[in-house]
Amino acid sequence: MSDGAILSAGTKPRIVAIANQKGGVGKTTTAINLATALAAVRRKVLIIDLDPQGNASTGLGIARNKRNINAYHVLVTNVPVKDAILLTLVPDLHLIPATVDLVGAEIELVTAEQREYRLRAALWGHLSAFDHVLIDCPPSLGLLTLNALVAAQAVMVPLQCEFFALEGLTQLIKTIERIQRTFNPLLYIQGVVLTMFDRRNNLSTMVANDVRQFFGHKVYKTIIPRNVRISEAPSHGRPALLYDLRCPGSQAYLKLASEVLQQDNFSKQKNIA
Repeated sequence: MSDGAILSAGTKPRIVAIANQKGGVGKTTTAINLATALAAVRRKVLIIDLDPQGNASTGLGIARNKRNINAYHVLVTNVPVKDAILLTLVPDLHLIPATVDLVGAEIELVTAEQREYRLRAALWGHLSAFDHVLIDCPPSLGLLTLNALVAAQAVMVPLQCEFFALEGLTQLIKTIERIQRTFNPLLYIQGVVLTMFDRRNNLSTMVANDVRQFFGHKVYKTIIPRNVRISEAPSHGRPALLYDLRCPGSQAYLKLASEVLQQDNFSKQKNIA
């Protein structure tokens, strides 16, 4: 694909990969609830579930028998992206679901032509109806995540406020830098989201301070607390914002969405200038 096909920072839609090679850091929870919060202010949002576990699809109430056309088909068999998009119970929020077939995609893409660009080629020119596209990446730095990072303009990194928070993050940063050099020069880290914060635990505060020292202004002001209601919501097939809008976790994601929108407005003004 030519350099001319690379999206600029202010181009609609805004495509953000939500990535961290560590599992259990809140990637899917962030994707679902940030998307719901953005949709609540009438933004058109698409989640692309690239995790073979399909947790984003389950968390949005999409039964497995409704995922006959999914992210695997878009990546591997060139099914048009519009054929894979499903409505969710959240107005203005759509989903490209995932199934375990994506495990096979990692293998099949190894020998595919332009394997790093498959997702970008599928998305390019077909998502103008959306304002935001969030890609929920698997907990690895394989070909699925590589495709997401090549297709995206920016990366959002959920980081849990626990002892090993920064472990492995160096590898993610190196991967992003390599992709910038080789495939996607406009890719950048949009922000780091601190998740699973426990006010009762001094370690959470220490980790949060360390991350802010390391990343500076890249860390969002909003911190996502460890919250039982957020954990319960996926089992009901609903985002936390629909399951319990008043809980601290839901309120935090509303604040995070506000920060994201402020970032977008700043980027647009900067590009106009």
